[in-house]
Amino acid sequence: MANLYHFPFCANSRFVRLILAEMGIEPLLIEERPWERRDEFLLINPAGTTPVLLEQSGMVVPNAGIIAEYLDETRGLALTGRRLLPEDPMGRVEVRRLLDWFLVKFDGEVTGYLVNEKISKRFMAAHEGGGPPDMNAIRAARTNVRYHLKYIGYLIARRRWLAGDALSYADLAAAAHLSCIDYLGDVPWEEDEMARNWYARVKSRPSFRAILADRVAGMAPAAHYADLDF
Repeated sequence: MANLYHFPFCANSRFVRLILAEMGIEPLLIEERPWERRDEFLLINPAGTTPVLLEQSGMVVPNAGIIAEYLDETRGLALTGRRLLPEDPMGRVEVRRLLDWFLVKFDGEVTGYLVNEKISKRFMAAHEGGGPPDMNAIRAARTNVRYHLKYIGYLIARRRWLAGDALSYADLAAAAHLSCIDYLGDVPWEEDEMARNWYARVKSRPSFRAILADRVAGMAPAAHYADLDF
């Protein structure tokens, strides 16, 4: 059995959990709080970031994008028509482009701010960066999420799924990030019906069930968070 070191509200960790669930792989989930910088975890991943996949063989695969590529290379062919990274070069480029958009750009402009300020800081000691949320960072993230949501709506108006005709890593990455900020009630779904309907399709998949069950101690999710019909 593979082990997955993750933080439940690390969106990139959620992305990997969704991939594994879509592939029918049930890893042992090990919660890791990256800000604690445990020596044991740093020995596995010196960067100290989540997610990290530890294979039964002892092989360590860090970083969501690298894990996604690794899983496609080692398990993708067995999925036949359900492969999450297309076989054609143009399709693979588009999925990878959107992966960078959500795992890096969206995280840096939206998810990273909101999760850190509203969730992570609640559990951090002062010397780890804990304390009251920075409202300027929260306001910036709330502004930024609007154009990302419009971009998702733009893509879905022209395609069945974000990167083309089939569900791909792009959909799982985008949905993973949106799920974190949706928990906090910070997604303005009323501003783009196309994006909302696409997200409802993704979060209705069986692979999403475990993620929708995640909770932050002392912080209830938005009322619609686990409602498959919004």
